[in-house]
Amino acid sequence: MPSAVFDWLEAEALRLTDPSRGTPNRWVRLTQRRGRRGVQMTSFVGVIQAPNGFQIEVLPKVGKAIGGGIVEARSLLIDMLRCLGPFRHLQTASARLKATRMPLLEVFIAEFLQSVDQVVKRGLHGGYEVHEGNLFALRGKLQMAQHLRENLVRRDRFFTKYDEFTSNRPENRLLHAALRVVLSASASHANQRLAREFCFVFAEVPVSDVPARDFQQVRLDRGMTQYAGALAWARLILENSSPLTGMGNHHAPSLMFPMEVVFEAYVAKHLARQLAPSFTLKTQTRVFSLVKHIGQNWFRLKPDLLITEGKKKRVVLDTKWKLIDAAKGNGTDKYGLDQGDFYQLYAYGQGYLDGEGDVVLIYPRTDTLEYALSVFDFPKSKGLRLWVLPFCLRTRRLSVPENAPFADVLVGKRLPASTQFETSASTKNVNAE
Repeated sequence: MPSAVFDWLEAEALRLTDPSRGTPNRWVRLTQRRGRRGVQMTSFVGVIQAPNGFQIEVLPKVGKAIGGGIVEARSLLIDMLRCLGPFRHLQTASARLKATRMPLLEVFIAEFLQSVDQVVKRGLHGGYEVHEGNLFALRGKLQMAQHLRENLVRRDRFFTKYDEFTSNRPENRLLHAALRVVLSASASHANQRLAREFCFVFAEVPVSDVPARDFQQVRLDRGMTQYAGALAWARLILENSSPLTGMGNHHAPSLMFPMEVVFEAYVAKHLARQLAPSFTLKTQTRVFSLVKHIGQNWFRLKPDLLITEGKKKRVVLDTKWKLIDAAKGNGTDKYGLDQGDFYQLYAYGQGYLDGEGDVVLIYPRTDTLEYALSVFDFPKSKGLRLWVLPFCLRTRRLSVPENAPFADVLVGKRLPASTQFETSASTKNVNAE
């Protein structure tokens, strides 16, 4: 890594620890190894571009979950990002193929250009704009009152009101602006060549100078469905819809995402497909609060996932992107579980299940967590149980033991009730740290 890039990362880490900033998304932090200064990425993944154009790709550490190397990690991240709303237009097959030979940022740019290609092939959508002018030829409808005022002694002019067909509409201005951004950001000759070709197609369309205003004016009329994907990418490019915006004093095209959010969206999408027909999966429910004060509800209880059967709440679930080691249940390790997560799930159980039923912590399945841990009981509750379950990133399924009271909510093969996986493998964090 060039020294200038390291210095910038170090400055960013110091900036993010500034108390006056509150508690921002700290995607990088200072560290020290063997007496030498260093920087460490936290649980964010994606692409960072330094002010000098140097790109840093941060991929999830999934070796213990799916095996493989950089290509496999990129492919998995692409699959997971498709579960996030802004990235639902990722074409998985083509993105995976690109991921084998180009950096992640170039994959995103190539996907945007591919979506613009669909627009260009069907032709830019235009519309009619109303114009008024004092013309040398009669065009449209003559505005008699204005014509007499302007041209009483000029018989060679006609003040008219007319419609003119033009491609200058918000959708095209936004795509043109996004093309200009990726043209300057891409280091791929293929992407640059394609972006230049498309910029030539949009040459008569002005670049959007206020994207936020133009996005508010977007109207995908009949015959404009091909614009949906391209505009979704344009919003990401122009509004920097990544959780990290304005990184430092420059606005390089950096896209970074918290793995907790990505993993939650991935589990939610695929768990919904695993449910039996009579059950429904809800995300980010906010029905109950922890306390009530002077008639107001304080501290909303917001579990990641809630499984319901009709009006009955069956299971409360929370996702955690962290390595759990089933072989380290004794002593102070406690499998690597966080006490705070247990407090959180206990509160969810009291609020949503009236202190009786099942709450679940979902972790990525690895070779150190192949099966569910033994159930955890809350002795002071009416019968609240907590389960620690693995979610397989490869098969996209949640592992639920046969003896779990809520095993009926899932369709397909049930897993054996075995709860421990004997291994001497050492612990290794699977997130970006």
